[in-house]
Amino acid sequence: MKKKVWIARKLSDATLARAARDYDTIVNEADQPSTADQIVAMSAEVDAIVPCHSEHFTAEVAARLDPRLKIIANHSVGVDHCNLPALKARGIAVTNTPDVLSDATAEIAFLLMLGAARRAVEGDTMMRDGSWDFWSPAFMVGTQVTGARLGIVGMGRVGQVMARRARGFDMEVHYHNRTRLAPDLEHGATFHESLDTLLPVSDFLSLHCPATPQTTGLMNAETFAQLPKGAILVNTARGALVDEAALMAALDSGHLAGAGLDCFVTEPGGNPALAAYQNVFMLPHIGSATVRTRDAMGFRALDNLDAFFAGETPGDLL
Repeated sequence: MKKKVWIARKLSDATLARAARDYDTIVNEADQPSTADQIVAMSAEVDAIVPCHSEHFTAEVAARLDPRLKIIANHSVGVDHCNLPALKARGIAVTNTPDVLSDATAEIAFLLMLGAARRAVEGDTMMRDGSWDFWSPAFMVGTQVTGARLGIVGMGRVGQVMARRARGFDMEVHYHNRTRLAPDLEHGATFHESLDTLLPVSDFLSLHCPATPQTTGLMNAETFAQLPKGAILVNTARGALVDEAALMAALDSGHLAGAGLDCFVTEPGGNPALAAYQNVFMLPHIGSATVRTRDAMGFRALDNLDAFFAGETPGDLL
């Protein structure tokens, strides 16, 4: 008999087809986030759940999950929506989908960096509303990316891809990580043991670390002040890393020249106050949103399910 799996959001067509072939699937066709009560109710009907970061497995939810549920195979890399100790205490395996979205996310980070640096929001608005009626050498002057200093916070998979892309722009790469990379992975990047030395040399700062109690509010009034005047912030990791009020204050003062953001404290929706800033280039958390990556993420989640139900240890077990 096929194992029963709840797919909590509408995944790629290829993923859903493979899942339907190998499992008895229930798909959330409405494609809306599920409430705690809905998650708990579904746990009594299925052997596995494939959620996204929009489904929250808090300690309270974990305590109420039905014993039938054996594995949560996340369709995401980040697992800050899962209380891992509480789920482990219930004997529920948890997996994620690393590796496969690094390229796509780094692409978006570079898009945001270039867009913020070269004033893309202002230029696009001007073209769309028909207000471009002037030119001079002083018109729409932005910040050059080529040859600038890039600071990376979190030199994991995405951070390393970002660093490789930056070298194509002759950027000088600096990074802070919990541990220093092996020399063959650094490719000449300069390691900083703390933000205190990284921030002052970061003309551009790109965030690629997870959201944890230690990193929540990582970028705040104090850390923004440590960046060079005219620096640009890029965040494709988690919105919780940035104190948005402090970000706006740094933009208002002119200390920051701009920002490129793909994630926000409140999602979906973002922060409406940021819409007033023409020097903030924003996207609706679409870092991994390519057909190739969505298929790869879905297949990685299913690979973890296949291994688990075959009695093997899933490759991405947390």
